[in-house]
Amino acid sequence: MSFLRSLTFSSFLLLFLINGSLSFYLPGVAPQDFQKGDQLQVKVNKLTSIKTQLPYSYYSLPFCPPHKIVDSAENLGEVLRGDRIENSQYVFKMREPQMCNVVCKLKLDAKTAKDFKEKIADEYRVNMILDNLPLVVPIKRMDQDSTVYQLGFHVGLKGQYSGSKEEKYFIHNHLAFTVKFHRDLLTESARIVGFEVKPFSVKHEYEGKWDDKTRLTTCDPHAKHTVVNSNSPQEVEENQEIIFTYDVEFQESDVKWASRWDAYLLMSDDQIHWFSIVNSLMIVLFLSGMVAMIMLRTLYRDISKYNELETQEEAQEETGWKLVHGDVFRPPYNSDLLCVYVGTGVQFFGMILVTMIFAMLGFLSPSNRGGLMTAMLLLWVFMGIFAGYASTRLYKMFKGTEWKKMALRTSIVFPAIVSAIFFVLNALIWGQKSSGAVPFGTMFALIFLWFGISVPLVFVGSYVGFKKPAIENPVKTNKIPRQIPEQAWYMNPAFSVLIGGILPFGAVFIELFFILTSIWLNQFYYIFGFLFLVFVILLVTCAEITVVLCYFQLCSEDYLWWWRSYLTSGSSALYLFLYATFYFFTKLEITKFVSGVLYFGYMLIASYAFFVLTGTIGFYACFWFTRLIYSSVKID
Repeated sequence: MSFLRSLTFSSFLLLFLINGSLSFYLPGVAPQDFQKGDQLQVKVNKLTSIKTQLPYSYYSLPFCPPHKIVDSAENLGEVLRGDRIENSQYVFKMREPQMCNVVCKLKLDAKTAKDFKEKIADEYRVNMILDNLPLVVPIKRMDQDSTVYQLGFHVGLKGQYSGSKEEKYFIHNHLAFTVKFHRDLLTESARIVGFEVKPFSVKHEYEGKWDDKTRLTTCDPHAKHTVVNSNSPQEVEENQEIIFTYDVEFQESDVKWASRWDAYLLMSDDQIHWFSIVNSLMIVLFLSGMVAMIMLRTLYRDISKYNELETQEEAQEETGWKLVHGDVFRPPYNSDLLCVYVGTGVQFFGMILVTMIFAMLGFLSPSNRGGLMTAMLLLWVFMGIFAGYASTRLYKMFKGTEWKKMALRTSIVFPAIVSAIFFVLNALIWGQKSSGAVPFGTMFALIFLWFGISVPLVFVGSYVGFKKPAIENPVKTNKIPRQIPEQAWYMNPAFSVLIGGILPFGAVFIELFFILTSIWLNQFYYIFGFLFLVFVILLVTCAEITVVLCYFQLCSEDYLWWWRSYLTSGSSALYLFLYATFYFFTKLEITKFVSGVLYFGYMLIASYAFFVLTGTIGFYACFWFTRLIYSSVKID
């Protein structure tokens, strides 16, 4: 896809996101009415496998191509996901059933047979789209009277003939499509509400020489002889002839167009999902309430005691956190780097907050393919103005003067590290000739969004932040730093930082399971309302655990709280990565080296982003807390 197309579509999507609250219309999501006999074009999408995580374009395998392959316009998110939407030879006519339609005949050579076998061995699935609905395979649950849907159908399967131990490869070359429609009784027009398939492997036979008018003996519409099983399957071997065929059946449905995605979104057992999330939230809310109560009571007692010391005999002897008032706002080591990470965290926070609000309003539903990723990228770019403002405000408080250097670092550090990892991963994907590799045009578009929009906006935010008066500390800082007394073992920085990350991770790990499942096991994620609740709980938990540990630290006369407050809640990212590792070995069946590198590479990026977000939340909570308590006591 060209750079101009990527950028143009991205810009249009942002406009739709901004104006969506007025119209509730999204491109590609408006209902389409079909009259009887209207042509229905089936589009093909990428081949996917949960074993390799490497998508491939449909025509990377020698399936029957049309006379001219036409790529559909795709947004930035679709390209980054590896989607490649193209036309196909599967053409239906609305409410006109078809039987045993021959698509083409293919003779396998050594290379094509090998390609098919590799994809079958890796359990690749074929994805198709009709009227923006993905193709699904209905599977009856044995334990209950319900149906689950599997996205796409397998290219083929491995099996053995009865009485033989030799494993053979069989291809699904006959597709029995079912198109479900909801009819308008007044206009007789219909809307598509379901697109299902049952794949079969059939060794088709015919008499005489092959030409356009040849009739199959294994599947003949004239004799009403159709495919109902795979008793005589089609092998994948060199010099084998494969004939691709399909049936189309139309079924009237009571499901209305507005509810047609419900079946797709109920793929997993949502009762477990709901119970787990509510259970997790209740535990975290209870812990947060306990923490808040203890902190309020303890602090109230401390402040009252400090303010009444003048009337007591022991007023001469200061104790606890008041003792370090002359050093608590001393600028930390590597203060510039802290400013950069705080600014980047504000950028992340803004992006996630706005994305979740739009997602809850339904603008980023699965029907708007690629919309979520496109929106996140664009929001990240435009939130650069807040990153520049936040980092430079903190930088000026630390008596910094070179705001341009701070703006440049804020706009470069995090994206550069992520881009370096992403470039290496993209090179690996490119080496596998996967459609998941980002094309040159899209890569150029990403670089333009970074340097052409994000960097200038960071500079604008930094300029505004630097022009503001510097933040005044509630107490003066002594010229000579006081010595920090020896700390108890449990106040060791490494120990307290690692302990601090457990509670924030506990707030999200249940939801994290479902998010990882949707990403790596090719399922839809849709409960954004619950995700927003979990996000709010994460904010509260990060803030409270950091404030509690900061309070204990100051009471131990250790005033080096700046970096530790950031790392305390940020350490939850370490647990996230460890959980991702556990998930890899327990839930995924990835065996290829490249696929494993991709998984850990992308999870490293996700954990790094989570570190920046949670660290910033903890830092700001601690910053507000220290300013509050030291402005509440009398300092002589």
